Order: sequence, then structure tokens, then C-alpha cells
Amino acid sequence: MHHWIDTPQALDALAQTLAGAPRIGLDTEFMRVKTYWPELALVQACVDGTVWLVDPLTCGPLAALAPVFARADLPKVMHSASEDVVALAPATGAGFEGLFDTQVAAAFAGLGPGIGYQRLVADLLGVALEKGETRSDWMARPLSARQLHYAEADVLHLDALHDLLGERLGRRGMVAWCAEDCARLARGAVPPAQPHWDFKTLWKWPAERQVRLRRLLDWREQAARRVDRPRLWLFDNPAAVALVEDPPADARALGARLATQKGFPKREIDALWSALVAPLDDADLADFQPIPEPLRGEAEQCFEALRDRVATRAAALDLPPALVAPRRVLETLARGLPSPETAGWRSTLLAEELAALGLPPPAQPAP
Repeated sequence: MHHWIDTPQALDALAQTLAGAPRIGLDTEFMRVKTYWPELALVQACVDGTVWLVDPLTCGPLAALAPVFARADLPKVMHSASEDVVALAPATGAGFEGLFDTQVAAAFAGLGPGIGYQRLVADLLGVALEKGETRSDWMARPLSARQLHYAEADVLHLDALHDLLGERLGRRGMVAWCAEDCARLARGAVPPAQPHWDFKTLWKWPAERQVRLRRLLDWREQAARRVDRPRLWLFDNPAAVALVEDPPADARALGARLATQKGFPKREIDALWSALVAPLDDADLADFQPIPEPLRGEAEQCFEALRDRVATRAAALDLPPALVAPRRVLETLARGLPSPETAGWRSTLLAEELAALGLPPPAQPAP
């Protein structure tokens, strides 16, 4: 059974209860179809087998929970928490601390990358969970009995998983590594500094075009957040390329082009036009890096050797190679470029592998 929280007063009481807990199992249900930001539909919390289901549609702002989320000394046990952290952002103005992500922990515990909650519960606890309500409408009220059961189950087993995974991490000496990755995950995703790098085939474009493409992609990201629509609804990637390659004659022509996109808000036409045609300035060029050329020659050989060494080291540690360093990181290092993903525990490990190849240590990005 669960406790249904649907008033500000009940939420305040729950916050006080959670503040005195040794740790909290936590999950969310949300919808993210027509918006940039997840629409929070439900927050599930569990302490010592007691489950609370918080209805944010009736409780109002969840600010009462912010002090709980901000406490680093109060573990919040979640599974695959990256999107949940974003969904909870309105209630975490002071930040989200103390995350223990069971999916991250499972990878460090030698159970494989990206393992799902149902499988983890089955493998470690021998409990079979239903999967049927994953894509149901969580904004609907009242929630069905099946939805409520599913929501309870999503947090009911997190405490036991925390203990079992914690024991494995301790035996493997990877508690600190897991904590570091969980802390990074809790900070939320940061938009890439070089979003134009996703357009790999455009590496031959002149630098000026690439800078303009990056400016356009940065504008789309900020506008999508501002108007709360999926970024590709404003304009998709082929449209972005076309706007830089063949700019419209004026704002009216720009509006005509964007009329074919799924959801560009007309009120943003003038702002986009300004971003499209304004002269490049120092801010545009400050940290710009051109799209890397395809790996070839010495750089390609360096990448292959580094990939093989990292795979060997990962096997010795019983870790997925992609957890130690994904391909994109290895390619970046092979080019001698900085990568924010080489900080922390990976920095020492990768420095050893680079040194073995006679290469300099991984360059750290500017703070």
C-alpha cells in the first residue's frame, strides 16, 4: 500500500519525514512529448518499505522537497536517473546531491552497461516486475490501479538494490568511482560547447559557416528551453544546414521556410533572423573548434591502439569499455583535444594508457 500526497500540507509533512530518513528510494513519472522540459506527473518516494506517491498536479510547487534533494548526506537511490533529475529540476533549486544510481552502480559492479530496473530486480532479488505501464498517460487522473501498482514497484526494491550493489562495489574497490559518476549525473546534462560537431560530414565547410551553424544551434537550444518545445520542432537539422548554406533574403522569407517545420513559434522569427545575419563577434569565436576531420593516418593508428589498450584495461577491471571511455572520448584524445569526460578517476587511468603509447596525458578542458 502507499500514501497518496495531494495537498501542500501533506507534502510539508512528507518532507519532514524524508529529512529524518537514512536514505530514500526515489523515482518520477513524467510526460515529454510536446515540451522541452518534462511535465512532472508523479513523484514516488520509499523509506523502509513505506511508499508515498506525490501528485504534483495538486500539491503545487514541490519546494518543500528541495532541502531534502540538496542534502549530500542523505542518499537518494534511483535507477537511470538522468531524465528524472531534469523532471525534478523545478523542485531542486539548491541542486540535487547524494544520488546513488543503481544502473550506474550495476555497471561498476560488473553486471553490464545500461541494465534495466526490471532485469536488475529479477537478477539480484528474484522478483519479477510488470512492464506494462511504462508508456501510459501519467497526467491522467485518477491513475489506474495498474499504474499505482507499477509506480509503487518502481521504488519498493531500491533499498535492497542499494545494499547489494554497495557490497559489490566495496569488494571491487569502486565505491568512489561510482559516487563520482553519480554526482556528475545528478548535475544534469550540459549542452555541448561544440554542437556543430554532430554534423560530421560538414568538416570541409569554411570556418565562418561552421561558426554560424554553431550559433544557430545554440540559439535553437536556448529558444527551445524558453518556449518549452522540443528543439527539433523549432527547426530540424537539415533546415539548420540549409539556413546557413543558403540564407533567406529577409525575415519574411525566413518565416516562409520555417512554416514547414513542426512547431516554430512565429513570435521568434525576428530573434532568429537577428541571430542568423548578425556579424560574427569575439563571443562566437572565443572557444570555437572546427568539426574534426575523419580520423586517418597517425591519428587513426593512435585511436586504434588506445581503443585496444582501454578494452584490455576494462576487461581486467571487469568493466564495460564504454564506461571507461566511450568511442567519442577516445577519438577526441587521439586528436589531442580536451574532453570533459576525462576528469576524475578516468584521468589517471587514461593517462597511464596514453603514456604507454608515448602520448601526452589527457588535456583537461578549461574551467
